Amino acid sequence: MAEERKVTRKELIKRAGVGAAALGVGGTAGAGKAFGFYGPLKYKGRWLKNDLSILQWVHFVPDYDKWLDGTWITSWGEKNDTEVKIDHINNTELPARAAAEVAAQSGHDLFMFLNPRADLEDQVINHAEIVQEVQRKVGKINELARLSTYNPKTKKWHGFSDNYVPDPVIWRHDLWNAVGESPATWDHVLKAAPKLKQRGTPIGIGMSSGDLDSNMALIAILQCWGAYIQNRDSKVTINSKRTVDALKYMRSLYKTGMTTEIFGWVPSSNNDYLYAGKGSMIFNAISATRTPEDRHLPFADDLWIWPIPRGPFDRRGLEHVMGVYVIWKFAKNKDGAKQYLADMAINYQQHFAASKFYNFPTFPGAVKNIQRQLAQDTHKPRGKYTVLGKIAQKYTANVGYPGYSNAAVSEIFNTSLIPQMFAEVAQDKSSPADAARAAQNQFNSIFAKWRRAKKV
Repeated sequence: MAEERKVTRKELIKRAGVGAAALGVGGTAGAGKAFGFYGPLKYKGRWLKNDLSILQWVHFVPDYDKWLDGTWITSWGEKNDTEVKIDHINNTELPARAAAEVAAQSGHDLFMFLNPRADLEDQVINHAEIVQEVQRKVGKINELARLSTYNPKTKKWHGFSDNYVPDPVIWRHDLWNAVGESPATWDHVLKAAPKLKQRGTPIGIGMSSGDLDSNMALIAILQCWGAYIQNRDSKVTINSKRTVDALKYMRSLYKTGMTTEIFGWVPSSNNDYLYAGKGSMIFNAISATRTPEDRHLPFADDLWIWPIPRGPFDRRGLEHVMGVYVIWKFAKNKDGAKQYLADMAINYQQHFAASKFYNFPTFPGAVKNIQRQLAQDTHKPRGKYTVLGKIAQKYTANVGYPGYSNAAVSEIFNTSLIPQMFAEVAQDKSSPADAARAAQNQFNSIFAKWRRAKKV
């Protein structure tokens, strides 16, 4: 037990919720002091334990949550004299829960999103000192995370990202081999699509407003055609011939190789599509291969992982999801939350392994020899996971690429305007040219609003 310190009631209230201990999980000595993280306090003869509350998603690799809740949280709490309470909710519930906590100005100390939320910048602290502490221990944050969580306009880190998840194409090698094709390029995908659909195994790319995966996949497809929401200078560029061409392509792909189901998908739908033996190709993280492995599904060994198909302009996808934690301005235990995030990122090897390679570190120096670890996976085809390293380094961009993930981009993403645009064209409710023009007008209004707020 730390040396007893008697405090007045006034000092106790001032320090309420502040964390404890200068030694975090994995030996991060000194970080607590940097964050003003006090040890346990005694008031009227009773030792007071610190509290830290966390809200995050139900991970798509169930074993990760078991390890996090049963091992990591327990160990960290014991070493930091902190009672940690972690709540898990489905990823579709995160935006509404966040809005409720902001409205009430009360809630969890740490809140985890699956995409950058620059639009909430005024509600969160500047996370700069956490980034600086982790960089001091393990090296620089990667460019993907910097573009996603830093606002060059306000000079504020509006979130802290511990991980991002590569978003490969996952495809049934046996089914594609039977039609003599592979998803190496989008031209090959379009050629194979009617043959696969005729066999009862269509392509599965969502165009749903209720689906984070649809957002990620369709923005990535735009990038393969050289079309973007904005340019490097935060100027809206969606109305372009390249956008029109991407919309025409996806209309053709839908009509020849997909089904109406994709317009109503939720984040688990493409996984379920694959597990049922129906889908021949989806965009998803490796939870879509790990679950069939764990369930010993008969086609598990035929699930291959490749980078996004090459388009006429580029071969560039997005992260599938990005773990972005925020510490609310109204959080009761800000210092403890900072300590927790720093310790987690510095010791990310444990999280990378426990997630079965799902969570890639945004601070690359925290996990050594990633390629060697990926190569050691024994599932068939042997070495299937090694490509994740290449996808992560070479083919993964941030939401808002080639610019920052700013507040305007966050609003466009969170309101699913890109999936709506694609769905309207695919269902012949709008022409590609009209849809691109309408999107330009919508996006211009959104950017203008955030410029007035001096966030872009």
